[in-house]
This record gives sequence, C-alpha cells and structure tokens, in this order.
Amino acid sequence: MTDLAPVLTGTPTFVISPDADRRDYHRLRRQVFVDEQRLFARDDLDDRDADPRTVVLVARAADGTTLGGVRVGPVDSGPDLGWWVGGRLVVDPAVRGAHGIGPALVRAACAYAEGAGALRFEATVQRRWETMFRRLGWQRIRDVSVAGQPHALMRWPVRRLQALAAATKNPLGDLVRGLTPAGWAGDDGAPVPGSDLVAACDAILPSMVERDPGWAGWCAVLVNVNDLAAMGATPVGLLDAVAGRDAAFVARVLAGVRRGADAYGIPVLGGHTQLGVPAALSATALGRTAHPVPGGGGRPGDRIRLTADLGGGWRPGYQGRQWDSTSHRSPAELRAMTGFVAAARPRAAKDVSMAGIAGSLGMLAEASGCGAVLDVAAVPRPAGASAGDWLTCFPGFAMLTAGELRTAPAGPAVTAACGELVAGRGVRLRWPDGELTDAVEGGVTGLGQA
Repeated sequence: MTDLAPVLTGTPTFVISPDADRRDYHRLRRQVFVDEQRLFARDDLDDRDADPRTVVLVARAADGTTLGGVRVGPVDSGPDLGWWVGGRLVVDPAVRGAHGIGPALVRAACAYAEGAGALRFEATVQRRWETMFRRLGWQRIRDVSVAGQPHALMRWPVRRLQALAAATKNPLGDLVRGLTPAGWAGDDGAPVPGSDLVAACDAILPSMVERDPGWAGWCAVLVNVNDLAAMGATPVGLLDAVAGRDAAFVARVLAGVRRGADAYGIPVLGGHTQLGVPAALSATALGRTAHPVPGGGGRPGDRIRLTADLGGGWRPGYQGRQWDSTSHRSPAELRAMTGFVAAARPRAAKDVSMAGIAGSLGMLAEASGCGAVLDVAAVPRPAGASAGDWLTCFPGFAMLTAGELRTAPAGPAVTAACGELVAGRGVRLRWPDGELTDAVEGGVTGLGQA
C-alpha cells in the first residue's frame, strides 16, 4: 500500500504507513503503557489486536526505525457498521514532543477510518492529551475510565454525509424558489395540473456521458423511472435530449437508452439530438397515477423504511459511488420494484438519488416539516459495501417510505424498518449503544416544508 501521510517538518523526517509486522509497535506499547506509565501489569494486548480487521499505522524514520504508531478498526467483533475506534497511540519517548509525530498519527488514523467507510470514529484519550485532540478538531463526549485511570471519550466529526448533501442539494432552494408547484416542493416528479400525469426530468453528468455512454443512456431511463415510481406513477413515455461529438458517439448513448426503455417497458416518444458539441444527456419521463404519493407527506412518529435491491455490485469505474443493481435484472423484476410504492401506498416516499440514503431521507423529512433518525444497524446493506459508501452512493433501486405500508410485492428488493421521523430538523444516526450522531444538519434543499 502507498504511504498514507508523509509529514514535512522542513525536510521529510518520517512517513506513516500500515504495518503488517507490528513487533516494533507492540514493543513501544509495552515500553510506554506497561513499563513507563504502569497502566497494565504485564502487557496491553487485547481482543482488538487479534481482530484481523484492525489496522496498525506506524511512523518510520528514513532509516526504517519505528517512531510511533496507532491502531484503528471496527469497535467490536460484530459486523462492521461504520463505527470505528482508534487507540494505543504511542510515540517513542526518545522523540516524544518532537516533529509532531503524535498529531500526525492521529490525522492519519482519521483519514484511514474515513477511507474505510467509518461514519463514527472515537478514541479514549488520557486527560493530558485531551488538549492536543481538541486542537486537531476532535470533540469531547464524556469522562471514562481505562485501566483504572481517568480518560476522556473523544469523537472525530465525520462530515461525509453532510458534505454530500451540501454539494448536491443545498443550493436548490435559492435556485428554484418560486418555480416549484405548491404542495409538491422537494418531490421527485411533478403532477401535471388538470390531469393524472406526473412528469420527471433528470440530466446525467456530462463526464459520465463522455466516459461511459452506454451506461449513461441506461441511467437516464433508470433515474426517471425511479422518480415516477417514488410518486406511485406508472411510466407511459420518455423523451431524451442527447448531444455528442459525432454520430457514432451519440449512437452508443442511444443504445443505452433503448436497452433501458425496453427493460422498463417505457416507450421513447421522441427527443432532440445535436452533433459536434460536448457530450450531454437529459431525459423527461411521463407517468400516470390518480393518487400521487408525496415526498412531503410524513409526520413525526412515522416509521421510516428502506426498500432496496441489494443484488449486483459496484459499477466498474465507480467504486463506492454507483451500485449497479439493475442492469442484470429481468423486465419483470424491474417492474415489480418500480411498482412497489404504488401498491404499498405509504404516507410519503422518496427515491434515493445523488444525495444518498441519509441525504434523501433528509429531503423527505424537510418536505414533511420535521427531522429524522436513521438506525445504522437496521439499514439493509449489501455485503460488498461499507456503511459510508452505502449511505452516500447511488444505489440503483432504493426507496424510502414513511408511515404504514400495505402488503405489496417488491420483486428482488428487500424492505426493512430503519428509523423514524421526529420533531426538529436534519438527520441523525442512531447506533446500537443508543448514541446519536449528526448526519445531515438542518434542511437539505432549502425548499422547506411542502
């Protein structure tokens, strides 16, 4: 593995990287925690040292000498829920206080945990080091005792979920204020006045169209049909607007559109094509329903459920960002999933989109005029995805619903209760120990209550 954090103090004096050997690290731990501080009688080894998921990061001098280390990993031996802990931070007494080795190890531990999908990262810290952790941005939670000595439980604020919401949805309120229909602000589609039609429109990122034109065409159908499905509408037609450098490129995009339209049973009614320009793709879909399911119909106390297709895997080239659960499904399976909301008739529903599961839940809660709590351990998740990736990726097919559901088929998708709407704003994560951590603060879109 490449070095995680080269730390410069004038000239490079040490490098931090994962350590498979660990003998020098354990020797330093024994020297400091047993011989010097007398926190432990014989050794400081515990169950986390035996957990194969535990990673040790060490700081090494240019000659290979181990100067310090820290371990990180899941909190216990159960499934990795994205709750990680750091510990046994140690620096050789001969260089303690010099070159910033301790703070550098702490920063490296935070970066490693977040990169592994952690959404909660904590450490128990000796009182004398609490100030250092505070300066590094950690938050003090409470007093605890370790080996009979006073410590502080500290938490690193993982802002991955908040950052995604800010990047994808936060500007919407100011941008579209006055344009959204009354009562449907924040919805995935829009009822057409005076009819039983629902319209939805989505554009695909130009970089994705350029990089993977066939997949982009499939996704243009997928995201629009999902938007209609979230409102309980049956798709009746699609229009696309596609642009590209030449006819051969545009043909690849349209081939993906055609495959998607055939799979979902939605006819392509027409559209627009332009050549000799940068790649672009957008689509508009129409569906029918006499009783649209709103995205903002929830109320405090409603149970939140996630219905998601956990099959498939990461789309090649989009690891951790796009879960492809749809391209291998049969038309019957796809239509069963997209018909779920119409049959289940929840109080509110939201398609999980670019804001991820937590951000999309925040949008449903915001449109409902309340907040939400998400039970991390109860969220259906495929084995091949970390908690951090799964809560922030585009999952192919996933619907959030609020309120009671009628019995309804969902094809290969699974449904699980995983939270509730509450008074207030934003989304918080609830962990198996009962702790709540912030996921998305305040409103997601700024559109407010529908």
